[in-house]
Amino acid sequence: MATYRQVGRLLGISARISSPIVPLFPARTMFIQTQDTPNPNSLKFLPGRIVLEQGTMDFTAPREAYCSPLARQLFRIDGVKGVFLGPDFITITKTDVDLEWKLIKPDVFAAIMDFFTSGLPVVNEEDTPRADTAPSDDDDEVIAMIKELLDTRIRPTVQEDGGDVLYCGFEDGIVKLKLQGSCTSCPSSMVTLKSGIQNMLQFYVPEVEGVEQVKDEQEEVAQG
Repeated sequence: MATYRQVGRLLGISARISSPIVPLFPARTMFIQTQDTPNPNSLKFLPGRIVLEQGTMDFTAPREAYCSPLARQLFRIDGVKGVFLGPDFITITKTDVDLEWKLIKPDVFAAIMDFFTSGLPVVNEEDTPRADTAPSDDDDEVIAMIKELLDTRIRPTVQEDGGDVLYCGFEDGIVKLKLQGSCTSCPSSMVTLKSGIQNMLQFYVPEVEGVEQVKDEQEEVAQG
């Protein structure tokens, strides 16, 4: 159901179905909410405060989290496979579909609460999120339009479901995109990519012939 809601929003169709938000979880001076995502292995945590000032960051392994004290702390929890940081949310992906969320959530709640009360930066100052859709002087008109659509229409919608879409290039009519966060291993990711994102880009930018998902080596191994 969540898949078609997401596709509908991308295509401008109103949807009456929304992901349930779990009631507030009290954590000392913080109230942390959780929200389901289309991916049953990913859960969105909303701490009620800013997580990243700009952009998003995706960590699929502990070794990638060197620049984020928050992500490093979350990776210390047994069962955590991935950490995705958004503007005002944190998406956690668990290692095993059979591992119940009720076994992980208390540790995640505690880690988030402890971190935000510690005063540490979410990301070290020298490491800032990549502005992959930021306009560049080297962009032609078509690429500029693609980036604008991604940044203003598509990414906000995908982020609502705990993920993100990164622009990786445009060549021979094909837009190359990388899915992150809850979208990475989501069973419905190809539906979102083809029926939602591709259709919108083709509608506004006739030069776009298709959309291709870019995967890193770790994702290929996990899904292969």
